[in-house]
Amino acid sequence: MPPSARVDGEIGDMVYLERSCRAIGDTNLRERIINVAVQEWAFFGMSVLDLTQTRASNLNFQPQPWRRTLIAADDAARVADSIAGYWSSTPNSTWILVRQNQSWESSGVGSRWRNPWSAAFISWVMCESGLGEPSRFQRAIAHHSYIDQAIMARDDGESGSAYVAYNPGEKEMVPGDMLCRGSRPAYRRIEDRRSQLGQGARSHCDIVVAVEQYNDRILLIGGNVRSWIRLKMLPGRVNGEGIFEPEPYNNRQIFAHLQLQAAAVPSNALNQALTMRQLSCSNTEIPATLC
Repeated sequence: MPPSARVDGEIGDMVYLERSCRAIGDTNLRERIINVAVQEWAFFGMSVLDLTQTRASNLNFQPQPWRRTLIAADDAARVADSIAGYWSSTPNSTWILVRQNQSWESSGVGSRWRNPWSAAFISWVMCESGLGEPSRFQRAIAHHSYIDQAIMARDDGESGSAYVAYNPGEKEMVPGDMLCRGSRPAYRRIEDRRSQLGQGARSHCDIVVAVEQYNDRILLIGGNVRSWIRLKMLPGRVNGEGIFEPEPYNNRQIFAHLQLQAAAVPSNALNQALTMRQLSCSNTEIPATLC
């Protein structure tokens, strides 16, 4: 079901139609998550944000200030019902759509979303991929809810959580995993968050879709990345234990690696995604940086 099918009504008068999420077994779970994320990335235009030149080890690197990206009004209108569909998968979010309808009414269809929707995107990807039971994945309007679930799953060997939290560099990254950073507070390791479980925090997670150790980079897809769904390229390095891990970039640091408890897939799973197989580098349909 496309996210737009979960809502009804015009911009300014939109309502949720569907709030539930199905539960499916773990067979091909990683492939489902990757396929769904790549599908939405393609629908948003396959934009790429290359952060590999902002690695901390680059002596010529100058940190770039955070900036808000404005989206053209026609683009914002095209994806408005998709983003509303992402929100539909998160509990207790009716007020967010009501607030956004009011914003559209007062400021027009090109107005940005009043509430950051990156966690809603992740929640919908997991919803559509079959992680419908909260005990498997805690869908929420903020990332810290499912980050905390993954940290507690590490402490509880009997947990049924689909994701378990590790520090970056503890475990091999596989497509379908997630990488998370904190901005307020700026966590460095999951131990920093463990002492604040249940408390609000500004954080962000993206879904790993390819691990390119030969290119010293990790490819991830996330929502509300500069106001859009984008594929990020993050710098990576091999640590002292021989494990490929994310490297600090642009004065930011990944503090949590959420490992999906499902069968592994090849590191180039992005290329095998159904959407990518329908496109062609020769026809320049895929960003040149990926060909």
